[in-house]
Amino acid sequence: MPAVLEVRDLVKHYPRVRAVDGVSFEVQEGTCFGLLGPNGAGKSTTIEMLEGLLKPTSGQVLFRGAALGGHYRERVGIQFQNTALQEHLTTRENLRFFSALYPKRRPLDELIALCRLEEFLDRDTSKLSGGQRQRLLLAIALVNEPEVLFLDEPTTGLDPQARRNFWDLVQGVKAQGKTIVLTTHYMEEAYLLCDEIAIVDHGKIIARGSPAALLAEHFDDSVLELPVAEASRLNDGVTYKQKGDVVEIHTPDINGTIGRLLAVGASLAHLRIRSRTLEDLFLELTGRELRT
Repeated sequence: MPAVLEVRDLVKHYPRVRAVDGVSFEVQEGTCFGLLGPNGAGKSTTIEMLEGLLKPTSGQVLFRGAALGGHYRERVGIQFQNTALQEHLTTRENLRFFSALYPKRRPLDELIALCRLEEFLDRDTSKLSGGQRQRLLLAIALVNEPEVLFLDEPTTGLDPQARRNFWDLVQGVKAQGKTIVLTTHYMEEAYLLCDEIAIVDHGKIIARGSPAALLAEHFDDSVLELPVAEASRLNDGVTYKQKGDVVEIHTPDINGTIGRLLAVGASLAHLRIRSRTLEDLFLELTGRELRT
């Protein structure tokens, strides 16, 4: 499968900080590639260089094997975290406005159907809900029939229902063969949508691969969650992490650990068993300290 984007030894430094420090990866045709990282890790700077909005200090971003040229922006679509829509215009009028900016355009009726805009086409955009606004911004990012679609934290601030509806739309876009580059702070979103992810910290890629492969590489255990009072009965050196009134026990032997809990008289009424998640991996690799 050919690479649509190639990133080679990408560096971006400012007078007091090296924001991106030698990042390299490829984005394959028709896949969703996710960039994850804590605040200040360098992912936003990396994305801006991929989008052609920021010039690297050194290194290269190649699009279909060539350096980014003057027509690159006509061949990609970007959904920014915040995009200013034209005031006092309806959803339909905003679509027409942005469509007129490009020589190559996707038929608006296709965009309306793909992004489910029918119910608020004639509504002033100032009166759209958060989820409706993001669906419109997705349609605008697709208006020029881009070869690569950049989604920069597209579901931040949305309620769970709107977020899941947006995920359905992205999966529909991906099913049409689009290549997607996604940044997100939602680990469930990355796991569901991305074929491959790269976790960035301190300007470097610290892990890269498919979500399932990364979890298998870093973890060989499961997590048992139960109240502190019950877990504390296991006082024979079992390692666990306390989160409020709940304890997490990490164990490769679920049956054996449950047997030991029962043997010491612990109640399993509130026991919860889960597999390791991308959030576990993210925190394992980047730490739990607050980033600003």
